[in-house]
Amino acid sequence: MPKLQGFEFWSHTLGAARHVVAPMVDQSELAWRLLSRRHGAQLCYTPMLHAQVFVRDANYRKENLYCEVCPEDRPLIVQFCANDPEVFVQAALLAQDYCDAIDLNLGCPQMIAKRGHYGAFLQEEWDLLQRMILLAHERLSVPVTCKIRVFPEIDKTVRYAQMLEKAGCQLLTVHGRTKEQKGPLAGAASWEHIKAVRKAVAIPVFANGNIQCLQDVERCIQDTGVQGVMSAEGNLHNPALFEGRSPAVWELAEEYLDIVRQHPCPLSYVRAHLFKLWHHTLQVHQHLREELAKVKTLDGIAAVSQALKLQCQANMSRQEEGVRPSGDLPFFHWICQPYIRPGPKEESRENSGGRSKRALEEEAGSVDGLSKNKQKKQLRNPHKTFDPSLKPKYAKCDQCGNPKGNRCVFNLCRGCCKKRAFRETADCPGHGLLFKTKLEKSLAWKGTQPGLQEPQQVGPGAPGSFSEVMGSALA
Repeated sequence: MPKLQGFEFWSHTLGAARHVVAPMVDQSELAWRLLSRRHGAQLCYTPMLHAQVFVRDANYRKENLYCEVCPEDRPLIVQFCANDPEVFVQAALLAQDYCDAIDLNLGCPQMIAKRGHYGAFLQEEWDLLQRMILLAHERLSVPVTCKIRVFPEIDKTVRYAQMLEKAGCQLLTVHGRTKEQKGPLAGAASWEHIKAVRKAVAIPVFANGNIQCLQDVERCIQDTGVQGVMSAEGNLHNPALFEGRSPAVWELAEEYLDIVRQHPCPLSYVRAHLFKLWHHTLQVHQHLREELAKVKTLDGIAAVSQALKLQCQANMSRQEEGVRPSGDLPFFHWICQPYIRPGPKEESRENSGGRSKRALEEEAGSVDGLSKNKQKKQLRNPHKTFDPSLKPKYAKCDQCGNPKGNRCVFNLCRGCCKKRAFRETADCPGHGLLFKTKLEKSLAWKGTQPGLQEPQQVGPGAPGSFSEVMGSALA
């Protein structure tokens, strides 16, 4: 049977899905997908998988896809990051029997994607992307789809989408932010870009960005004309988003933990989900935040979640009628609700001059000016200091600038010292290099052996000398 394409694929294979859970690294695992499907999600993606690792590592395949086969977890799209057509197709061929489509990640904006040369950092390499999509379209038995970010210019974004469609992409998800819009600098997603893409292509389009509640979903579909809407952060803070409900946090937390007991996943995934679900409550009960960070078992996490539930119920019993939620929250903290990512302070934006995310995080840290990462390190080691003036000063190697050995006879680092000691047939006890001593011992031993001819020349260039032997070994 020929594989379905475009709108036929969306309507028949995907069941005309409108409510979509995004691919999220370490977060859209099987247990979370099943929870989301119980509460209105009609299509889910796996977390992004590395195509090269998927091809070479059987354990990686087993942990991330093969052991998670579940009849209720369909329709399902497997997402890969890749930058080589053959590797991408090899990975897709290994995965196609376990899903309904293969997605190419062209939207990841993180630094790890820049270093690995994948995700949104491929969006200028149109020839490469055409070859990847075309080869996958020709060789796979399931459709190939793409998830992209937009360019600042609408017309370039439209041409980008049309290029992917022409290459063989059967469904396009458009995240209405550029690759520079991330973290504290995310800002609002542009539905105008998404609307323009939808009008310009003849394949189904999903919108991603600015989705916090069911009303946002309906408004996005109406404003942009897309076939479906994908949610990431909105879904993490309220898995019942697509039902249009905002239940008590413990209701969904307990349901998720029950699913995890049936379909285990790494504890770090579970902890991260509980931090998201209980986010607003943990701002109130900070001591339980620390407990949730420390526990090492699933039962321990469940116990902290139960303690949070009891605290919230106690707060509810003391709640006076007519009292409004504190701060800017639409509901009380024990209700599932959106989390609005804070942007950089206005004055910081004026003075930052385009500073990095790390600089902004440092600014938003504690009263001591420490980032969250540094605070965690200091919690583990109270004596640790981050004051640059208190860090030990190291003398530099005379040649390369790396720290030199304190007892090096040449005032060099080990690497430079080894080269010089070998070249000069010298010793450096400080680095444990004994070229001269070993040569002398070798010559002395040869002198005691009858029938062995003494070398006529001793030195770095002598035939059969210690330097020559060592040189061949080092080469």
